[in-house]
Amino acid sequence: MDKNSITGFALIGLLFVAFFYFNKPDAAKIEAQKHYRDSIAALQQAEENVRQQIIAAEEAAIEEQKNDSTSLFFNVLNGEAKEITIANEKVSIDISTLGARITSATLADYTNQEGGKLTLFDDRDNITTKDSRGRETEQYNQMYFTFDGKEENIDTKILYFTPREQTDSSVVMRLAFAEDKYIDFAYRLLPDSYMLNLAIDAHNMQNFFPSSTRQMGITWEQLMRQQEKGFKFEQQYSTLTYKIAGDDTDYLSEMKNDEETLEQPIDWVAFKNQFFSCIMIAGEQFDKVYVESDTINEGRGYLKNCYASMYTPFDPSGKVATDIQFYFGPNKYSDLVESNHLAVNGDKELDLHKLIYFGWPIVRWINRFFIIYLFDWLNSWGMNMGIVLLLLTLIVKAIVYPFTYKSYISSAKMRALKPYIDKINAKYPKKEDALKKQQETMALYSQYGASPMGGCLPMLIQMPVFIAMFNFVPNAIELRQESFLWANDLSSYDALISWNTSIWPIGNHISIFCLLFCVTQILNTYYTSKMQPSMGGSPEQEQQAKIMRWMMYLMPIMFFFIFNDYSSGLNYYYFVSTLISVLIFVYLRRTVNEQELLRKMEAYNEKNKSNPKKQSNFMARLEALQEQQRRMLEEQQKRNNKK
Repeated sequence: MDKNSITGFALIGLLFVAFFYFNKPDAAKIEAQKHYRDSIAALQQAEENVRQQIIAAEEAAIEEQKNDSTSLFFNVLNGEAKEITIANEKVSIDISTLGARITSATLADYTNQEGGKLTLFDDRDNITTKDSRGRETEQYNQMYFTFDGKEENIDTKILYFTPREQTDSSVVMRLAFAEDKYIDFAYRLLPDSYMLNLAIDAHNMQNFFPSSTRQMGITWEQLMRQQEKGFKFEQQYSTLTYKIAGDDTDYLSEMKNDEETLEQPIDWVAFKNQFFSCIMIAGEQFDKVYVESDTINEGRGYLKNCYASMYTPFDPSGKVATDIQFYFGPNKYSDLVESNHLAVNGDKELDLHKLIYFGWPIVRWINRFFIIYLFDWLNSWGMNMGIVLLLLTLIVKAIVYPFTYKSYISSAKMRALKPYIDKINAKYPKKEDALKKQQETMALYSQYGASPMGGCLPMLIQMPVFIAMFNFVPNAIELRQESFLWANDLSSYDALISWNTSIWPIGNHISIFCLLFCVTQILNTYYTSKMQPSMGGSPEQEQQAKIMRWMMYLMPIMFFFIFNDYSSGLNYYYFVSTLISVLIFVYLRRTVNEQELLRKMEAYNEKNKSNPKKQSNFMARLEALQEQQRRMLEEQQKRNNKK
């Protein structure tokens, strides 16, 4: 850093100090701010008092109805909460007689970190946190339905249902106000599937509802359990996601509290973990949707608290049932695609597979139409997942090798032309001759069949594949709890070296695969910088080039702090991929003769002299622009000389 830069930074620092000093609030402003905060606190306390009074009034009304035998709700306000279990080959569901709500979902084919069956959520999950106003609130799992009546509303979370027509995989939960007046909630697990169907049907309840009633309300709240070892990495890939009707999916922020009131109807809403999801699917659509997601600090066993409220069509006459579906299962692409065909409304495209984020459109296409099929094919051989990733890397590298080769040859041509470039630099040492030097350099490239962009474009073509793997590997549930070498779970970080206390910014472990990836990245940077020719230039340009090289060496160090918490499978893939890149460079460096390449380029130049090649439109336009710029600079210099 030169003297002028240091002076500039010092002046900027003095300006900041002066700004904060002269804008420091006086005693009157401080007192006004304190009064404002006290007023807000008083208003919040008043709101809390009113809320508690409303809750107390509601509880008193419920108690009065419980003791009033003439009340329509007398039969359903009193009862005992019991759980009814239905199951199929893949999932077990518990449904409570209190509210007919789903209280837990357990998967048969997946295990938790302790080796037991994996439970997505449980009614007994609860946690006390503070909201944005500092008030303590209890968060727990709940699901209830509301119906607007003429005189009284039906709120299922406080009402008792009677189980009927129960089988191993189905049950009808009846909310019986009288023998001939009831609402049925019919749950049915589809065979060999993660899909649960719910049909809500009213019987002889027309007089209870206003004639304008066409909808029912749904409230769904869930504590999202931490299922994987790495909290930060899992939280980063867990979010509340929804699909806009007739459109694409969208989601709330993964790393901070977020909320959204949706103006458009949606087809489904999902509480999505990294590898598992709970999805509520509309038979028709959900309207007036509000969604909210609050993050939970590490160490409490949960990632987020997700909340959704919405409305869906309801026919009080009972002629048409309200259909709702649930998916309680893995975020496995093939399972989600198969579940798309199980929609109650056969005309609806559920697009559940879009729940898995595979990146921007071109990256998503690479994953969906190439990487997934290649990965599944390799996985079908029954090999260890580390070998599958190795073979996947080798195949991907083989496919992009022609672009790698072309990029290397382009750089080799530039290095071979360095003696000619040095002569041009010596010919035009002055700054005012920079445009002439550029024109002559571009003409030289054209004569010898070289292009400064030839090394960049092939590398840019490879970037979508690089990004595609970044999105694919963390979403591959097949890597979950699969061990390889020292990593006992390729979907989480490997912690061969670990300690008890978290140290910023490294945490409490060192991922060996991450370390290997960063070391090979430094090697790759070293060889890549050797491959790039020095084109010469002013001392300032040389200094800038040196700074850029140092920044390239700092990138792997930054990668270490970023990727240390990432999955060992992803770090392993990048390590192998980068190592192969280094080996390819060493191979090409030994097999490509730059002197022979220069002779071919000179022969190409001689051939063009005897048989001139038509200039490309791009080069013609570039030279025209350069010529125009040169004339403008000459005119500017003439005007300056006259002054």
